[in-house]
Amino acid sequence: MKLAHDLLVDESRARVARTRGPAARGWLRIYLGYAPGAGTTCALLSEGHRRAEHGTDVVVASAETHGRPQTEGLLSGLEVIPAAKIAYRGTLAEEMDLAAVLARGPAMALVDDFAHRNAPGSRHRARWQDVEDLLAAGIDVISTVSVGHLDSLADVVAKITGAAPGQSVPDSVVRAAGEVELVDVAPESLRDRLARGHVYPAEQAEAALGGWFQTGNLSALRELALLWLATALADGPRQHRPGDGDPGSGQARERVVVALSGGPEGETLIRRAARIAARSGGDLLAVHAARPGRPAGSSRAVLAAQRRLAESAGGSYHHLADQDVPAALLAFAHAHHATQLVLGATPRTWRAALWPAASIRSRVIRRGGGLDVHIVTCTPTAKGVPATAWWAT
Repeated sequence: MKLAHDLLVDESRARVARTRGPAARGWLRIYLGYAPGAGTTCALLSEGHRRAEHGTDVVVASAETHGRPQTEGLLSGLEVIPAAKIAYRGTLAEEMDLAAVLARGPAMALVDDFAHRNAPGSRHRARWQDVEDLLAAGIDVISTVSVGHLDSLADVVAKITGAAPGQSVPDSVVRAAGEVELVDVAPESLRDRLARGHVYPAEQAEAALGGWFQTGNLSALRELALLWLATALADGPRQHRPGDGDPGSGQARERVVVALSGGPEGETLIRRAARIAARSGGDLLAVHAARPGRPAGSSRAVLAAQRRLAESAGGSYHHLADQDVPAALLAFAHAHHATQLVLGATPRTWRAALWPAASIRSRVIRRGGGLDVHIVTCTPTAKGVPATAWWAT
């Protein structure tokens, strides 16, 4: 049974279709930032003013001003759709009112924080899915996203900042935007903006300057954003799926296979493989290779999450069951014309170190003629026990 809010969204979408007739899909533009305070929301609202001045029917569907006076001042003169209030844990959470925006039917909607996770009870789990409804209704959307919220970079950003992002968006969804523009600011300028109280209140700003907002961290995040955008621009539109040929190209397309054992290290491997594939403009194929037998319940849950991560990165997921795991993995890689193979490595025992030629990983490397093999060291789990992987035995 649909919730009342879902029914209202469906009714609003139908009303838009009746009044406008069949609409072309909306155009999506995204402003990419590398840190809080970099200016993506200001860029979003400033662009809204420019479009409105040129006659475009623009509304603000959501704007995360965080109480910053300069940002809040940019709302003046723009039509703002009031937020919907959703009951959650004894409070009322404010979320973008998707039904109201669809009912209003503007030519363009400004939707801040593309990766935002909606409160339970919303029509969709994430705001980027709300945006998909707006685009499908023929409404152009301008949005914002932080580099730390891209699925493929979550682990890298966590290492740089020491804090794991609380929300994320599939890279493929951002790459599919008609335009992605970096809102760039020098780390020194951002720190100065922070010190002047333009980002956080004084006490919070002082702590941030000595922690998350250190120049080294900001420089690393800025470089990460630049590299990701350069790769996305170089790759361009993708018109085929992994395993398809490249008719008329005359060149072999890079295909990156990442082997998964069902352990927690899989997320690290998928993200590393996704970055390799993105840099080379290639395809990502995640493969769970194991000996026959149903995996334990915990492994099934882990693999399901890893499948979602691989698909969100624009890749495909495959399962192989064979007594000879290395042979099956290599047969798959060669059948799909893979050019690169990503394997995990866990800390080895002294016995394994004495007979390296006997390890399954070594057998894969020896037999993998024509494949570039990447060995990624996997760190111990939170319980201090290294994750077990068949290729590290």
